[in-house]
This record gives sequence, C-alpha cells and structure tokens, in this order.
Amino acid sequence: MMIQETLSTPVKMECDVLVAGGGIAGISAAIAAAREGKSVILCERMFMLGGLATAGLVTVYLPLCDGYGRQVSFGISEELLRLSVAESPIDSRGYHDWIAHPESEHNENTPRYAVDFNPHLFAINTEKLLLSLGVKILYGTTVVQALAKNGLVEAVICEGKAERFAIRVKAVVDSTGDADVATFADIPTALFKQGNVLAGWYYSVSEQGYKLHMVGACDVPDEDKNGTEGKPLIQRRFQSIETVELSEQTILSHEATHNHYLRMQKTDKTHEPVTIASIPQVRMTRRVDGEYTLDTPEMHTFFADSIGLVSNWKKRGPVYEVPFRTLYSDKVKNVFFAGRCTSCTDAMWDIMRVIPCCAVTGEASGIASALFAECGEVSLLTLQEKLQSRGVVLHEKDLK
Repeated sequence: MMIQETLSTPVKMECDVLVAGGGIAGISAAIAAAREGKSVILCERMFMLGGLATAGLVTVYLPLCDGYGRQVSFGISEELLRLSVAESPIDSRGYHDWIAHPESEHNENTPRYAVDFNPHLFAINTEKLLLSLGVKILYGTTVVQALAKNGLVEAVICEGKAERFAIRVKAVVDSTGDADVATFADIPTALFKQGNVLAGWYYSVSEQGYKLHMVGACDVPDEDKNGTEGKPLIQRRFQSIETVELSEQTILSHEATHNHYLRMQKTDKTHEPVTIASIPQVRMTRRVDGEYTLDTPEMHTFFADSIGLVSNWKKRGPVYEVPFRTLYSDKVKNVFFAGRCTSCTDAMWDIMRVIPCCAVTGEASGIASALFAECGEVSLLTLQEKLQSRGVVLHEKDLK
C-alpha cells in the first residue's frame, strides 16, 4: 500500500555549499569551504556535532602517523586532533610525546600520534570554531531529498523540528556517513556486505575514576580475519540504514550497556554509568561508488590526483595516498563525498572510516565544493595547491 503525497516545499535558504552531516568529515568540510570565503550551511540531525566521535562515544583520535616516526596526515586532520584535547589534555596515548619532541625522535617503538578526548568539550569547541567562520548550523535537521537536474543538485529538501523546507545550493558535501545524498540524487552506491556487529560503549565513574567501556567492538572485514577476532556480543549483524532495524539495534545496544553495568556492580558498588551513546555505534553502511575505488593493497602507491595521506590505524607501516576520484561521481558533478562514505573496497573502508581519514577527505571535499560553487568546475591543480598551502602533504615521497 502506498500513500500519494503532493507537496509544495518553501525555499527558506540558499548557500554556496551545503554540508549534509556534522560528524568529523562534515565539520572538516564546513571549515574548509568557509575558509574559502563561501557561505556554508551544515545540517546535522542530532543536537551536537561530531557524530560517532562524540554522540557515539568513539572517543579515540586514531594516529596521524605511519607508526615509524613519520606524520602523514596534516591540515584540518591535525588541527582537530589538537582541538579535541585543547581543554582536556588526556595523556593515554602518544599525543603529548609528539607535541613535546620533534618527529625525528619517533620510531616503531614509540607511541603513535593519537589521543583520547572528552566528547562533550570536543563537540562544543568544534561548534565554536564553525560559528567563528560564519558557518550556519542547523541542528535537528535531516536532508531527505536532493533535487537534481542536468547532472547537478540544485536544491536539497530538509526536515526539521516543525517544518519541511528547501535550500538552494551551488554544491553539496555528502558527509552523512551513509551516502544519503547519493541515494537521493541517484548516484551509484554500494553496501557494506557483511554488516555491523553490536556495540554498547559507555562511560562510567567509580573510585577508579572516569572510564570508557568498549562493550562490543567493530568487526574486521572478512578478508582481514585471522582467527583472533573477539567474540561478538550477539550473532546478529546489522546493515544499519533502515529505521526499524536501527531502532532494534539501539535497543539491543542499551541492553548490552546495562548488562555490563550490572556485571561491574557485582565487584564495584561505586561503578555508575554517566554517559551512554546517543546514536547507534555503526561503522560501515553505504558508500558512493565513485570514479575510483581505493583498495588495501595500494599502500605506498602514487596517485597523481592525491588529496592527502592517511595511515593504517590497525598496524604500523602502510601509508595511502587518497585519490580525488574517490570523492565524487561524474553522474552528478556538484556533489562531493567525505568520511566513511567515500569510494573504497570493504577492506579499505575499515581504514578510511576513522577520524583522521574523515578529516582528510572532509577538507578536500570542502575545498572542492567551494571551487565548484565559484566557477562550476574543479581544477585538480587548484585544489591540490590550496591543500598544500594549508600544510597538507599530498604524496608519500614528499614526507620528511
């Protein structure tokens, strides 16, 4: 059964760049586009920025380095790492070591350039940064449709607390994590084949202090399995892009959190939950099928259209150049992708979905969208020059 609707949607706003999704990728894209002097609107369905990093309590800013003493990710990726601990300098990883000592003193035996952070302060400080750049933030707002004509998105339809409205755009960054704008604009996408396992991370306070409990964990892609993977909380897997399933996943997550709390209470009566995840802790769902699909064997591979470098958070050594072609599809020319919905294989997805990589792709897509808004096309040379002017290293051969 279908209900036929006829809608007249008012155009309430317009902007040069619309950023859909306010996770780390969206934050980075909005910063980059705003610094190019463009009017930017960021739509975020929650009422805090940061996505999984903050609302999802995945509060680990994974390495900017290759594990052998070379920093590989720069620009906004490093800027946000420093911002994440600007007021709460937690020292459980290698961040302070890297700040206090020159890079040349780091090697495979020293901690990597990573840090744990306070999610609440990080969300507030990213909000302040975006507002200082003139970005208009629309909280509680979801992009529900993209109106494309002649290979361009001309407007997006949004739904907020009490209204449905349109925003006219010149360019769009899809940082939804689920390639939602791609789906609305009929851009080819692909699903993560094996689905997500259940997680129920939360923070507690006790006599031992404030602590993150990683209840359940993300699974590794099938091709990376070696028999040492931890046992999932339940056998069920989740595609995590449909309302009923996401609701069930969230309820099961709450149950897992509560069960862990009850177990901890048996040996420590001071153990009390203080923060639970306010969004489902999903890692990989749907991505764009872009002009190039990056794969794990392509470590240390030169790409002429690289927009930055990322490392493998799971092991020391690999460095990847990220082709600009993974951030767009020629089907719709003014939509760019950032974060966990860029074009890569399932195995590479597990590398590209994390915070530093989201910031790297976000910065590039933000600048690309600003360039498109200005002249209706993106010059790769101009994009790369702008990234380099911001301190981004594009090719591994140029690392110190």
